[in-house]
Amino acid sequence: MNMSDARGRGERLVVIGGDAAGMSAASQARRLRSPDELEIVAFERGHFTSYSACGIPYWVGGDVAEREQLIARTPEEHRARDIDVRLRTEVTGIDVDQQRVRARDVVSGDEYWTPYDKLVIATGARPIRPELPGMEAPGVHGVQTLDDGQALMDTLVRTRGRRAVVVGAGYIGVEMAEAMINRGYEVTVVNRGREPMATLDPDMGRLVHRAMEGLGITMVNDTEVTGLLTGDDGRVRAVDARDARFPADVVVLGIGVRPETSLARAAGLPLGQHGGLLTDRSMRVRGHENIWAGGDCVEVLDLVSGQERHIALGTHANKHGQVIGANVGGDYATFPGVVGTAVSKVCDLEIARTGLREKDARRVGLRFESVTVESTSRAGYYPNASPMTVKMLAERRTGRLLGVQIVGREGAGKRVDIAAVALTAGMTVEQMTALDLGYAPPFSPVWDPVLVAARKAAAKVRGAG
Repeated sequence: MNMSDARGRGERLVVIGGDAAGMSAASQARRLRSPDELEIVAFERGHFTSYSACGIPYWVGGDVAEREQLIARTPEEHRARDIDVRLRTEVTGIDVDQQRVRARDVVSGDEYWTPYDKLVIATGARPIRPELPGMEAPGVHGVQTLDDGQALMDTLVRTRGRRAVVVGAGYIGVEMAEAMINRGYEVTVVNRGREPMATLDPDMGRLVHRAMEGLGITMVNDTEVTGLLTGDDGRVRAVDARDARFPADVVVLGIGVRPETSLARAAGLPLGQHGGLLTDRSMRVRGHENIWAGGDCVEVLDLVSGQERHIALGTHANKHGQVIGANVGGDYATFPGVVGTAVSKVCDLEIARTGLREKDARRVGLRFESVTVESTSRAGYYPNASPMTVKMLAERRTGRLLGVQIVGREGAGKRVDIAAVALTAGMTVEQMTALDLGYAPPFSPVWDPVLVAARKAAAKVRGAG
């Protein structure tokens, strides 16, 4: 069936995607403009809006008791604020010339066109699913949306076996491995890299490797998956690699994600080298006055390297949405870029990074010095002080901070924020040594571990001339 939404008296904003970026944009635009001035229609192909995808591993692992705890604002709450949320409705096409989108009701199959005056594309990212035999079999799960998380939970309830294989060891892979251990599964992680957490340099990833093995997780590095085997019932039964086979009752894909920009590509909108939409600082799609994009489907400016990157994080998505909503609503806001800050954990081991890794710096032609220091989370004499490893990169000659990686126990992860602020400000490691950070024995040694690394990096830069 073909239908067409008639325009109201004011302008119409159409939002594609009902999670962080899309609904933040819609909500901010509604704060600035009344329903008479701006009609807002939001399409979401899933069952939920405004949820924390980052919290899914903790729900699966039992740290979060209920799915609803991950939902910040329900469709009903959005509708009460005059935002027309249409669940289980997938946008299948964007007609840029006619300023309209084609939508399909997932349940009935009905299709219709909806015109827009302003369009927000917030289609997110999709889990990387290699084109290998068995990847579409029941029991194989990517985890990107709350619907994905619910599908995995449903599988875990139905599955009698207790063997889980996680393919990939990035943030999602590591977090899902811990979640499955917490649920009592025997867990194997198959990783193509030298060490888990490719967002770290390998020497720091090795610390994560040891912690995962300490949890009882079997780590298999330098191994390429070649296919998945299924049983007579069609369900997954094993993961095949070149030299080994790993039995599996459930498989979780933690290989990473790609921007979901198939709609944008078909509409001829500009994409970057990572496949994400390209926008200006107002999050407006380049070359298109009335189209904005944000969240995991866009590329952002890396303030350290000066290049575009794809980083799928809820923090960025919510900021993008705020910026878009302000601009759509007639105000003004910009998103300047990122420095690439992220934190995670494996049991009580905290993992953090910001800025560039060694290979990132080499790729953009930066010459650098790197240092690694061992310190403690608190004064050494204070109870429960735990070890912490800090790695720092500084540009040769200038001493400009380029990146920091931290692995340690309680108090390690959020210390990366010191480095994130320093990177954003363009500080040198010499300048960092004078930072006036809070000190008391329960919180830090007299010299905070980040400042110890900065002192050592500054000395190495001076020594290199």
